[in-house]
Parts: sequence; structure tokens; C-alpha cells
Amino acid sequence: MLTDEFGREVTGVRISLTDRCNFDCIYCHNEGLGDTRGPMDPQDDEMSADDVVRFLEVVEEFGVDSVKFTGGEPMLRQDLEEIIERTPDSMEVSLTTNGTFLPGRAEDLVDAGLERVNVSQDALDPEDFAAVTKSGAYEKVLEGVRAAVDAGLDPVKLNMVVFEHTAGYVPEMVDHVAENDGLQLQLIEYMPELTGRPEWNIDIQRVHDWLAEQAAEVEHREMHDRKRYWIEDDDGGRGMVEIVDPVENPTFCANCHRVRVTHEGYLKGCLNRSDDLRPMGEMTKPEIREAYREVVANRVPYYGEYMVKNDDGEWEINDEYVEGYAEV
Repeated sequence: MLTDEFGREVTGVRISLTDRCNFDCIYCHNEGLGDTRGPMDPQDDEMSADDVVRFLEVVEEFGVDSVKFTGGEPMLRQDLEEIIERTPDSMEVSLTTNGTFLPGRAEDLVDAGLERVNVSQDALDPEDFAAVTKSGAYEKVLEGVRAAVDAGLDPVKLNMVVFEHTAGYVPEMVDHVAENDGLQLQLIEYMPELTGRPEWNIDIQRVHDWLAEQAAEVEHREMHDRKRYWIEDDDGGRGMVEIVDPVENPTFCANCHRVRVTHEGYLKGCLNRSDDLRPMGEMTKPEIREAYREVVANRVPYYGEYMVKNDDGEWEINDEYVEGYAEV
């Protein structure tokens, strides 16, 4: 297991298989790279299935035991089932998707080795959903969630980005997972530094406080020092809600154990940064090993090291670190 200089072991990788997507969500930051989406047809710059598997075989040597496939929309890759099937058996395999392609493919994905799935769903009303995603695929997403549950991927975790446009939908989403077996809700704090629209931000602590009042039980999760809120409905239903709140959160960053890979095959030590990209050359195993070691060695917590508080209590880039990194 490789460990960075802050004592954080890298136990998981998050791989973007494409930057193509059939949605146009207004909050999208495309794994921290910004809006890089191109044509919907397969692109020559996307890693091949062989590239992805070769990378996974290398990081398995270093004790990585989980992989999450993302996009763009990863299910636009017609070789997704092949990639999952060829993923080393020692790794837990999960997927983040908008759900529109799960009907008809969920069972095949499970047969290939998929164990968990996150489905993006920001609202329970078709018009509200369309306003956020710029997509008319609301019913298809619901169908995809049902297909995932039926295929044995429960609990299916619904991802909802919480910002000005969606905050009012949180209560009904919470009720939705409490009333429906096989669903959980992951509320994701909006990251204005990646999207460039700070006016859309809300105080995520207010959501924490509201959930604490509603919850029958609050569980503390060691990973990322995170809380889980268990909500019960009037009929005895019970649903789990979790908040992912990385913004201005040194504790969150201090517990990060993932390295990311872009669809073009660049290693990325931090979601929030695009100045630490490392190519893996021609994707030979020696080149992958060298790049992976280098990226892990240079990982730092985004908040608390890359970003530090000044005398006024405001976060600013740590010039001393950036200058030192540029010299490496």
C-alpha cells in the first residue's frame, strides 16, 4: 500500500471512462476538469479497455482494493461490461451513472462483477429534473433505478447535488428513500470552485442540522469523518441519508484515500485540482508504476495544505507549496 507524506494510504481509484454524456447538468464539473465534453461518438483520446485493465493490474500490486468507474456517462462505453469483467477479482467495483442505460444492462453489469451503483437524481418532479439536467429522461432514470435494485445492486445510492436550484427538493428526496426499500440518498455539497457559480452555493450545515432533527438515529462513519442520518417514515420504512461535504473541510481532505484517472489516461491526485495531472506515457506497466508512485508521493490535502487560511480566516492558495511542487 502506498502512503503519501500525510500518512494517507491510497486504497481506491476513481476512473473516468469518457467525458461524453447524454445529460447537460448545470452543476457539472466533469471530475474537476470543467466542461470538456465533445462529440457523443467514441473518441480516440479515451483509454481503451486494455489501458484501463493494465492500470488496474498495476495498482492492485500496491494494495488498491476498490475502483469506481465514472464519466461523463460511463455507460456510453459499450465495452463497460468487458472492463468490469476484466477488473482484478480483489477489487470492489462500483459505478456512478445517470441511470438512463441501466434498463437492459443492469443484470449484465452484475454478471460482469459490478457490486454497487450510484445514480444521479436531483429531483422527483420531471420538470424540476429537466431544469437541472437539461434532459427529458426523468422516467428513464426511474426505470434505471428499479432495474438496478431488481438486479441485486441494492442499496442503490441516489446522488443529489445540493445548491440553490435543488435545496428545496431535499425533504421529498429524504422521504423517497425512507419509503422505498433498496434506496439510499447521498447529498453532495455543491463545489463552486469547480463550477464558477458561487452565487448558487448554500450553507450545507443547515442541511446537516435539519437532518439531525428528522433522524431516528445518527451514525458516525469514520471514512471522511462523515455522519449518516437514518430517517423513518410513518409506516416503519427506514432510509439512510449521507452528506458529502468537502468544501472548506480539512477533515474531509485528511481522510481522502483515492487517486483519480482522467478519460485520457492522466493521473490526478485531487478532484479539485487540474495542475497536478501526470501522464502515464504509452501506458506500459513500468510507466504506470512510475507515474502512480509519483502522484501518490505528491498528494496533499486540498484544504489544509494546498489551500490554507490567511490572517483574515479566508482560504487562499498556499504559494509556498505551489512553488515547491513546480520545482519537483
